[in-house]
Formats: sequence, C-alpha cells, structure tokens
Amino acid sequence: MLELLRSNDLVLMSFVEALLRDAGVETYVFDAGINAVEGGINAFPRRMMVRREDGDYARQTIRDAGYGHVLRVRS
Repeated sequence: MLELLRSNDLVLMSFVEALLRDAGVETYVFDAGINAVEGGINAFPRRMMVRREDGDYARQTIRDAGYGHVLRVRS
C-alpha cells in the first residue's frame, strides 16, 4: 500500500476519494475509526492509501486536478 495523503479535513478526503474513484483507482482510508473516536482534537489524521501499482497514476490524477500540494512526500 502507498500513502497518498493524511488529513483531518473530511471534505478534502471525500473529494480526493471521489476523484480517484472516477479515475478507476480504488482507495482505502486508514485510521478513520480512531479519528472519529478521538473527539475532534485532530491528533490522528486519516490516511488515504492506494495499491502500490496505482500510486503513480493516482498521484498524477491528483496533481492534474490542482491538488498536488496535498500529496505526501515519498519516503
């Protein structure tokens, strides 16, 4: 799995998820449970993940939509 972004912004996460779904990329949101339970203190951001083989295409799709600034830097 490849992490694309981390955020507490549910609107951003929903937008990117829809963008990638429309592009044919399956997304997985990690840490949604702890994020919802932690009471809104924003200590545990949600992580958007894709399969490693979809990573380059997903990153380019996000950049093409003008949201490249939200992408995690590759480690």
